[in-house]
Amino acid sequence: MTRAENLDATFAALADPTRRAILARLAQGDANVGELAKPFAMSQPAISKHLKVLERAGLISRSREAQARPCHLEAKRLREATEWIERYRRFWDESFDRLDALLTELKAKEKDRGGKD
Repeated sequence: MTRAENLDATFAALADPTRRAILARLAQGDANVGELAKPFAMSQPAISKHLKVLERAGLISRSREAQARPCHLEAKRLREATEWIERYRRFWDESFDRLDALLTELKAKEKDRGGKD
């Protein structure tokens, strides 16, 4: 997958609140499907579908330990999404800083005009 396709898959996976909750749980440590399904009012097959989406997006991996298949959070894809978002956060921070400077300048000019009358 290209970087753009990875970002698309990541953001599509993150669009669902159940998948975000699963990732939050996995941030605390590995868990199997049964453990991940407990807080949700849905079947294990439904949770498995969410896990497949997360796995295809590269946000989780599954290993095999005897008969268990624990899920593990893969932070790399989240880091890539964070880096992409960070570029835009910096853009908006810089834009707001310029706007703040302009407003400060305009207030100073308004004060100067008000003081001369």
